[in-house]
Amino acid sequence: MDPVEIGAKYNKIATWWHDRHFDSAYGVASFNKALVFCQPNSKTLDVGCGAGGRFINLLNSQGMHVTGIDVSRSMINLAKVNHPDNRFILSDICTWQTDEQFDFIFAWDSIFHLPLNMHKLVIDKLSSMLTAKGILAYTFGNAEGENTSEWLNDTFYYSSIGINENIKQLMANGLTLLHLELDQYPEKHTFVVAQK
Repeated sequence: MDPVEIGAKYNKIATWWHDRHFDSAYGVASFNKALVFCQPNSKTLDVGCGAGGRFINLLNSQGMHVTGIDVSRSMINLAKVNHPDNRFILSDICTWQTDEQFDFIFAWDSIFHLPLNMHKLVIDKLSSMLTAKGILAYTFGNAEGENTSEWLNDTFYYSSIGINENIKQLMANGLTLLHLELDQYPEKHTFVVAQK
């Protein structure tokens, strides 16, 4: 599924998502495991930032300025209201181009919406955008292939190259694995932290 189609689906549920996740504890314990490797004031990129909320608030409290990117216009508009001192970009990470480098890049529950053939290319892109010793943290599915599921009266697309291929791709880009966990076991949800 084209990421723009995913963005349109999230446009329809942006307010629902915002109201349930802005202050939630979902993912915060795992996210903090990545933050221990980051320096205060790190230049940060949030891939699939949605409406912002808990992660950006936590980063801002540590002096980090965040650039967020998302394919949902409604989510980006909410993020701009929620975090006016940060920068938000409406774009598809698959096609977005920048010369910027970041100390910390994270993607929480976003990469698994990419077309299957884009996973390795996006990992390559994110790895290339890291500064020396930069940290990349993201979630992905503990499975291989593509699937869809019904959620909030709509059909959402998911894909993954699985644990082994993610690790191989990180290593091929010169990153060192620092942490990997099945953070919602028995759900097929994996969280990885790696360093350039």
